[in-house]
Amino acid sequence: MAEYTLQQDLDFALALADQVDAFTLARYGANDLNVETKPDMTPVSDADRGAEQLILAALAEHRPQDSVLGEEFGVHGSSSRRWVIDPIDGTKNFVRRVPVWATLIALLVDDEPVLGVISAPAMTRRWHAATGLGAFVTEPGTQVGTTATRAIQVSKVGQLADASLSYASLNGWKEAGKLDGLLELLEAAWRTRGYGDFLSYALLAEGAVDAAFEPELELYDMAALVPVVREAGGRFTSVAGAEGCHGGNALATNGLLHPAILPYLNR
Repeated sequence: MAEYTLQQDLDFALALADQVDAFTLARYGANDLNVETKPDMTPVSDADRGAEQLILAALAEHRPQDSVLGEEFGVHGSSSRRWVIDPIDGTKNFVRRVPVWATLIALLVDDEPVLGVISAPAMTRRWHAATGLGAFVTEPGTQVGTTATRAIQVSKVGQLADASLSYASLNGWKEAGKLDGLLELLEAAWRTRGYGDFLSYALLAEGAVDAAFEPELELYDMAALVPVVREAGGRFTSVAGAEGCHGGNALATNGLLHPAILPYLNR
C-alpha cells in the first residue's frame, strides 16, 4: 500500500476542494438545478450527487487503496484509511440560495479524524487542519479579489455568562428530549445564535463563537470539523461527553466551557 505523509494528504484534499468548489458554484442558483426528497425527508440536489461523484473519481485515481464514506453513495472499500465526505453540508441553504453551505472532506485513520477541509466557496472561505499541522482559514484579503490564509485559535472565554453559543434548531433539541436543559443553558449565556451546520464549528475554531452543539448528526457531518476544532485548541465530543465524532451528536467548545455546558445538555 502506498504511504503518504499527512501533509501530502492535506495538499491532495485542498486541491480536490478546488475542483469541487468550481463544480458546486456553477450549480449554485442554476435554473435547471434538480432537487429531490430523500427517504429521511431531507433534500438532495444533482449538485450533491455530482460533487460526490467528482470526489469519488479523484479518490479512485489518486488514493485507490483507501476506503470512502459519502453521504450520497455510502461506503466503498474497507481500508483503515477512510475518507469521509459530505458533498454539500447545508443543502437546504444551497437550494434556497443562502450562501452558508460547504463541502466537507475528512480523512480518518483507524476511525480517528486526522485531516479536515471545510470549503465554503459562496462565502469565499475555507478552513483546514491536520493533526499536528495547525488550523487555518483562507478568506478574502485586504485587497479586492485576493485571499489570505491565517492560523486560527479558539477563544479563552471561561465563564458561561461571557460566552457566545451556537445551538442549531430548537426542534431538534425538543425531539431529543433536551429542550428544557438547552433553554436554561441559553439563558445562562451572554449571547446565543443558531449559525447552523459547519459554520458554528468554524466560527468556534476562529474564536468568534465559544461553543457549538447539535442534537443529531451523522459521521459525515462531523468528521471534517474535528481536526479543525482540535488543532485550533478546542474540544469536540458527543453531547454525552465521548471524545470525537462517533456519538451521533456534537458538543464543541474552546475546552474551558465543556464542563459547564455538559450538565445542561444531559438533564
